Amino acid sequence: MNTVKTVRELRAAVTHARSAGKRIGFVPTMGNLHSGHATLVTKAAQQADFVVASIFVNPLQFGAGEDLDKYPRTLAADQEKLLQAGCNLLFAPTVEEMYPDGMNGQTRVSVPASCSTWSSPTWPYLARRTTSSWRSSAPWSAI
Repeated sequence: MNTVKTVRELRAAVTHARSAGKRIGFVPTMGNLHSGHATLVTKAAQQADFVVASIFVNPLQFGAGEDLDKYPRTLAADQEKLLQAGCNLLFAPTVEEMYPDGMNGQTRVSVPASCSTWSSPTWPYLARRTTSSWRSSAPWSAI
């Protein structure tokens, strides 16, 4: 499994896989992986020929009083779990890579309050990260 840190590297790897006729699967995460994440990667590997996972701890997903700095970052252990689950490529960008123009320019997503399952204050930031990763990896399917 290869690990890339830039959108340029991600796009190059995905383009290469796609040009070889492979279907791309995508599993976005924040890292600190557990067996549920491994199951998602395994499922993606069953549905696609080339599985991309991302690990990005998005500062915008942390509200006031939540400690971004204490979120576990376990990259080496996560890489091993992803490899064992069948991942082909890990995209592990920095905050600067994901937000080259700063964190103020972002996609905004509004969810009606009646959709209580999706009304979390962090939903717009999760949508932003997923949209950005989706555009970069251009998957055939996402899990």
